[in-house]
Amino acid sequence: MIVVSLFNGMNTGRQALENCGFKVDKYYSSEIKPYAIELTQHHFPDTIQVGDVTKWRYWDIDWSKVDLILSGSPCQDLSGAGKRDGINGNKSSLFFIFIEILEHIKTLNPKVLFFQENVGSALKKDIGIMSRALGVYPVRINSELLVAASRDRYYWTNIKTKETMFDIVTDIPMPKDKGITFQSVLTSGTTNRNKSTAIMERYHGSFFKDENADNAQKYLLSRDEIGMCPIALEPNGKVRTLNKTEMCRLQGFPDNYCDILSRKDAASLLGDGWTLPVIEHIFKHIAYTQERGKILS
Repeated sequence: MIVVSLFNGMNTGRQALENCGFKVDKYYSSEIKPYAIELTQHHFPDTIQVGDVTKWRYWDIDWSKVDLILSGSPCQDLSGAGKRDGINGNKSSLFFIFIEILEHIKTLNPKVLFFQENVGSALKKDIGIMSRALGVYPVRINSELLVAASRDRYYWTNIKTKETMFDIVTDIPMPKDKGITFQSVLTSGTTNRNKSTAIMERYHGSFFKDENADNAQKYLLSRDEIGMCPIALEPNGKVRTLNKTEMCRLQGFPDNYCDILSRKDAASLLGDGWTLPVIEHIFKHIAYTQERGKILS
């Protein structure tokens, strides 16, 4: 299988494919964050880094051989936590670069599979624009069914699970709830939340030199109250933010997956990244889709 991954982040797509048993012959990664590239090459040294997605026309790729293209285009202009500039915003408009690349591949390989992810808080008008561009409407899955973090996301793909008369809706079933609790991912301490609503506080509060200081404790508690900072209560009565192991568990990754990164960089990638078990749930149907394509050809 030859894969192109745009906005590759922490390489969740490759990890999911490997976990599902697919043989990846070439994996092209478009990513610009140095620590994301470092993590990818640490786990998968054979990954081919191609750089900035806007320079895609200069990439040395045989597009006719691409089997799968992945995209998690930036959500900053779509998210309810952002300014709501929409799909035409400065960052989220990179989605249309993905469309350019996908359409180019389709002229050479009409059977190419695609996958696109974005936030569940996006406005309906933006979801509509993206769906019309892709020719398929998304499935909406909350990661809390498979991990201890609540992450509401839209997924668009032409990966199929069954024969259908019309291919206008993403054909991925809802996963069964595994009942994984926030408490179960903690290495110490307790929480009164069933699910975490974030991976790590994005503001300076997570990185106080001394989280036990009174000002830090007040800040962390105030952010936890509005679901913006997951914390654990230790036996000494102090609260703390999550460590790298716990953050990895919230996204379904092995405990040591981000060991080579700083806590801050790990939080950044995990917070922006895909939930591994959800991607596995979708990708496990690739084999059926490929076989279906052979039969229909």
